[in-house]
Amino acid sequence: MTIRVLIADDHGVVAEGLRKLIETQSDMKVVAVVGDGREAVRRTMEKNPDVVLMDIAMPILNGTEATRIIRERRPQTRVIMLSAYSDPVHVYRALKAGASGYISKKSVAKEVVDAIRMVHEGRHYLSGKLTEGLIDHVVHKAASDEPLQRLSSRERQVLQMLAEGHSIAKIAETLYLSPKTVETYRARMMQKLDIGDFASLVRFAIQQGVSPLE
Repeated sequence: MTIRVLIADDHGVVAEGLRKLIETQSDMKVVAVVGDGREAVRRTMEKNPDVVLMDIAMPILNGTEATRIIRERRPQTRVIMLSAYSDPVHVYRALKAGASGYISKKSVAKEVVDAIRMVHEGRHYLSGKLTEGLIDHVVHKAASDEPLQRLSSRERQVLQMLAEGHSIAKIAETLYLSPKTVETYRARMMQKLDIGDFASLVRFAIQQGVSPLE
């Protein structure tokens, strides 16, 4: 059985390298290559891949939120998060969003293809170093309130675009909302997070890894 793979990465060189790697495998096929999280969701619905290789830091919609949406809409598709970040907070959020695997972009080629085969079989893949850090995070920190969890998925999407410098009008157009609704989301987020000004809201988004600009 051929494993159908979708690649989502906004770095063209990385995406092309992954495409070539996968296409050298006799049991794998690349069905699409996309450059942002929204397009990853759209093309997943269209192409129905078995596995998505998802960059965690992408514009418009980051990999964690894209994973959450994909898993809600098409739970049979497995997602492997690709990231330059190896800290347990990013790993924990990705797995909580529904990712079946999390690997570093520094991983060797064999680890990537092994991870694809493993999650396709219904298992999870996490490198040993990440596992140790994640366990420590879950045991000692996960019980505490994560401020991002106070926000809805839509609010996190708006937050990311605000942090990336998009105007209210552009966010409204991209997310198919009215400008007034976007402004309401912004005000509601500031209230939920107890943040008093827009600059602090943007700083919070970058510190929390919502935006790839961190």
